[in-house]
Amino acid sequence: MTATISALGAATAAENAAIFTYGVITAFAAPARRRTIVEQISAHRARRDALERAITAAGGVPPAAPAGYTLPVEVTGPTSAARAALAAENDCARAYRALLEQAETPEARRIGVDGLDDSAVRIAYWRAALGISPATLAFPGAPA
Repeated sequence: MTATISALGAATAAENAAIFTYGVITAFAAPARRRTIVEQISAHRARRDALERAITAAGGVPPAAPAGYTLPVEVTGPTSAARAALAAENDCARAYRALLEQAETPEARRIGVDGLDDSAVRIAYWRAALGISPATLAFPGAPA
């Protein structure tokens, strides 16, 4: 397996985890955020599907999503739902940053840039929703 296929697979796994997380938080999120959550989960599905196509095109097999995940935050209400979403977005940003570092083709680098860009926007959204300042990060996906 090439470094690119491996990194694409890791990004796919992060997207699958984000999709699961957003599915859980939908039940707990503030009503005013539900439309945004629907849009964000749709974006994660589209990214996951594009990653799977890229893996297949590169001669790999996309990783299967597990039946479930352990969330990094116990979700019991709107605030913990926002924290879980932020954690999922940070995980996606780390995966896309790693993809950028390991990509061997311009196409894979473009997927990494676009995914990191999308994650950075969603990270800023959730940081602002949680009152974390600054809302934006200089280097999203950088090791903590």
